[in-house]
Amino acid sequence: MLYQLGVIASALAGLTVVLGGIVEGYGYGLSLGTKWPYTRDIHQVALKGDPEAMHRISATVVGLISLALLVLSPSVITVIGFVSVVFTALLGMATLYVLAGKLPSVFQGLHDIAAYTTFVTYLLMFLEGLGYKVNVLNFLIEAIVPPHFLYFVIFMGGVVTGLRRMSRPIGQVRKPQGRIQWAWAIHGVLAIIFVLAVIYLHYWLTLVFTILEIGAGLWVYRSINRNPEKPGASVGFHQLFSLLTVVAIILNSLSIVA
Repeated sequence: MLYQLGVIASALAGLTVVLGGIVEGYGYGLSLGTKWPYTRDIHQVALKGDPEAMHRISATVVGLISLALLVLSPSVITVIGFVSVVFTALLGMATLYVLAGKLPSVFQGLHDIAAYTTFVTYLLMFLEGLGYKVNVLNFLIEAIVPPHFLYFVIFMGGVVTGLRRMSRPIGQVRKPQGRIQWAWAIHGVLAIIFVLAVIYLHYWLTLVFTILEIGAGLWVYRSINRNPEKPGASVGFHQLFSLLTVVAIILNSLSIVA
């Protein structure tokens, strides 16, 4: 039963990430202001189609499930999950102030890392319940150290969004100029390093989704330059393929240790 709650928490965490992309894609970043997570009528706002309200509701549900798992089954993995949820929430509040121009963009990069960690942790908890040998600490370490660079790619993607404040174009990046273009260029270089690492490790399933993710990233780039305030569905698809890339990494790892 507990591992089933884990997969629900992971699915909702992934949904929250994608909804965050939709929020950016359609200009809803500050639709509810900087107060988080609640407004008095947030459920009504969500029913009217505001993705920011949906984003906050799904994040809150993940938090409640995380707390329940921690209470019902205290362990390393449920502690990591709960801590990552807490950091995601705190950094989510900080992200609103990044968009308002009151905090630096680094907070949005850290928020993205915390959100992906939540997704990964509860997915690994589900797989552990199915009988696979998983180690969430090993995964998190490997996501940071070379040659993976996964978290650095995610972090710099968040920094680009924070620098844009969901309203500024990136511009044509030939010779990077300004903080946004340099952040985007670093994000791109890290993505290339990640692809080389995936090839080196023979993670072919991961490579497929990484290529799709890079394609979606270039789509985001073009969409942002065409309409900086509302780049559209491309941002949500980019987040979706990022999540699928993470899932592919986990599946490739399982196939090696099996």
